[in-house]
Amino acid sequence: MLRAISLARISVRLEMYIFSASPIAERFREALQRAAERGAEVKVLIDAFGSMTLPDEYWEPVRRAGAEVRWFNPLSLECGAIRDHRKLLVCDGAVAFVGGFNIAAEYQGDGVEQGWRDCGVEIHGEMARELGASFDAMFAMAEFSHKRLARFRRASVRQVISTPEGQILLTGPGRGRNLLKRALLSDLRRALSVRIISAYFVPTRPICRALTRAARRGCRVQIILAGQSDIPFVQASSRRFYQAYLKSGIEIYEYEPQILHAKLVLVDGIVYVGSANLDRRSLYINYELVLRLPDPDLARQAGAMFERDLSFCRKIDARTWGKSRTFWNKLKERWAYFLVARVDPFLARRQWRHLQ
Repeated sequence: MLRAISLARISVRLEMYIFSASPIAERFREALQRAAERGAEVKVLIDAFGSMTLPDEYWEPVRRAGAEVRWFNPLSLECGAIRDHRKLLVCDGAVAFVGGFNIAAEYQGDGVEQGWRDCGVEIHGEMARELGASFDAMFAMAEFSHKRLARFRRASVRQVISTPEGQILLTGPGRGRNLLKRALLSDLRRALSVRIISAYFVPTRPICRALTRAARRGCRVQIILAGQSDIPFVQASSRRFYQAYLKSGIEIYEYEPQILHAKLVLVDGIVYVGSANLDRRSLYINYELVLRLPDPDLARQAGAMFERDLSFCRKIDARTWGKSRTFWNKLKERWAYFLVARVDPFLARRQWRHLQ
């Protein structure tokens, strides 16, 4: 990503949920400043909640060089739940980077000896150009007040962008039918192999049913989840359904060396990669960006990465897992699920309706 910024001559568009002051953040800020100084159009969009510890003054050197920096949805009680969770870099409209990683010290490393485990993809061609246009739509929304933002979003942001390389799938609040979920369910119905890496795995009932039905008809379903998590109550919420998944034939693994933050779905030869987790917040509340890439070569690379990650996982055994769950474990998992799958979406829906 830093190399792409250093080579950019026309434009640099950077969109991040978390941009945390750190040595790696300094390198990005300096690269953005240099790009602006040599005449490239530099635009930066940062989520105000995800990067709440970063003062606005941090961006002054970049602004003085000619760049535009905007905060998405400045913090307020009126609309605090609506966040831009996307992670995107587009340089010259020719190369783009999409993934689950933010720009912060914890994302440096190999995910085994050091740093959180995450993944992303580098994109070229028409899809990179369309990703640039998607950034422009989000950047324009950041100008608007909360009520105008709701109206502007309904009018201007597409859910699916099709290119020769695949589809760009977009989610956001109040967007009606979720086409990310629809595409995933369609692929799962005819899948022969399903492999998922998910940092926060609290899927909707239709996705749960699709996974269990796939496993029962003989499809091999393997899911890598967090053995270590930065949000323990989301991990507890995920664990509530381990027993049901295992009973249906789904294989559950927990990644142990470092905190898991990756988001990847591999269905036969189709790769889903981006910022969205398989939970209600990503599907219905946050603005998210996921690429659906039907690419056999990329699928082989993703499969090799999955196999490598499996070697660092503990496989969950149905019998020993069931025996290990105390009454206190089960109570915590139920309460965690209630907060993640019920309370959080309810509060977000109320805030969004208030903006209509």
